[in-house]
Amino acid sequence: MKATIERATLLKGLGHVHSVVERRNTIPILSNVLLEGSEGGGLRLMATDLDLQIDETVDASVSDAGATTVPAHTLFDIVRKLPEGSQVELSAAEGRLSINAGRARFTLAALPRDDFPVIAEGELPTRFELPAASLKQIIDKTRFAISTEETRYYLNGIYLHVVDGDLKAAATDGHRLARVTVERPDGADNMPGVIIPRKCVAELRKLLDEVDGTVEISLSESKIRFGLGNAVLTSKLIDGTFPDYTRVIPTANDKLLKIDPRSFEEGVDRVSTIASERTRAVKMSLDRDRITLSVTSPENGTAAEEVAADYSAAGIEIGFNARYLLDILHQIEGDSVEVHLADAAAPTLLRENDKAAALYVLMPMRV
Repeated sequence: MKATIERATLLKGLGHVHSVVERRNTIPILSNVLLEGSEGGGLRLMATDLDLQIDETVDASVSDAGATTVPAHTLFDIVRKLPEGSQVELSAAEGRLSINAGRARFTLAALPRDDFPVIAEGELPTRFELPAASLKQIIDKTRFAISTEETRYYLNGIYLHVVDGDLKAAATDGHRLARVTVERPDGADNMPGVIIPRKCVAELRKLLDEVDGTVEISLSESKIRFGLGNAVLTSKLIDGTFPDYTRVIPTANDKLLKIDPRSFEEGVDRVSTIASERTRAVKMSLDRDRITLSVTSPENGTAAEEVAADYSAAGIEIGFNARYLLDILHQIEGDSVEVHLADAAAPTLLRENDKAAALYVLMPMRV
């Protein structure tokens, strides 16, 4: 294979694919990126960890068609350090890849293309398109609630499913829940509920920053594929059952607090400065038209701040994990947030209003 490509184009493509490759691999070929040049077809870049695969084609002038695989992170670091604006010549032969740019010369050990594994997609019967903006909204407003606890592997992703004619995405770690509702796209009506793994969500979100139009989504019960212009992201799905999260969404919380999310966020952030790392607990004392935020830390001392609010129900004291509360408030874009409370032990519902696409549930803490 022989190809010439602009450094910026190659760097951008490698930036997309190399992050899929794990830094430590017991199988050498999984450390590599596949480079495949076809005359008139550009340069194909591909990387996989056997669960997730990115396949992208970039513009290049290919004089000899062919393919090879070389260490992904090493190649990315080399291209990153090449002079800006340079033309990069790639030439593969006899188990080596030569990289020439200006006065710089590199040779990397290569492994054969035939050893490179490709995820077998099988049939993907459900196909639909979603605007990139909707997919960004789904990810940004839910992924902070994805569990990192490996023993509860079925919570290690975003649950995408159709309910009551809408497409919904939910994530929970047992302490908080985030759910976003968007209009169901054509073709998604009979889709199975699927759990998209955390790593796939992270890689997809990076790629979405460069997509303006729509994303083609194809899925089965075990695999999902995202078509993003020149890039295709394919992932295995989490083989598990997502819990019936609707049971924890409160419907009868009768105490309503309306508050400016920025004042609320800043107040929680300030008082939580002295909270101990272990508990991160902040206490909210609600009175008529104001809340008092307070933290008591045996090691550090105390902090309190009053924040103006719209509240007319009976007084209540309730505690929350400050970080979890801040994560939710950070997603509120409007100038008011509704906090629906019942008592100090019941789940609390947060949302901008009853028309908002996103809603959040937060479990309280004893303080």
